[in-house]
Amino acid sequence: MDTVQLFDLASQQARWLSVRQTAVANNIANANTPGYRSVDVQPFRQVLDNSLMMQTVTHPSHMRATGFSSAVTRIETDGSPSNTSSSTVKLENELVKSGEVAHAYELNTAIVKAFHRMVMMTVKT
Repeated sequence: MDTVQLFDLASQQARWLSVRQTAVANNIANANTPGYRSVDVQPFRQVLDNSLMMQTVTHPSHMRATGFSSAVTRIETDGSPSNTSSSTVKLENELVKSGEVAHAYELNTAIVKAFHRMVMMTVKT
């Protein structure tokens, strides 16, 4: 895989994580708002499955792929009310999602740093 594409993929995931964190924060902020329905984004895997990454063909037997979409759509989640208002937000679920986002950011950053170090080591030699 080309390193530029790796960094593009990491950048796309970081943008997706930012959108997901915003959705989670909005859900938490509106937990007591009557009638508010919690929202989430498509899983990142589904976003990638719905789009194709451009790949460099270095051998005649390689498959060709085109395009890469960065579309992230918000989806409503179904759930029973977790408090006295008619909101569908469950704070426990939102806090778990927030933790997942934080962990994914840390993992994304660690992977990018590791590949950056590898690229820099190859450039120096």
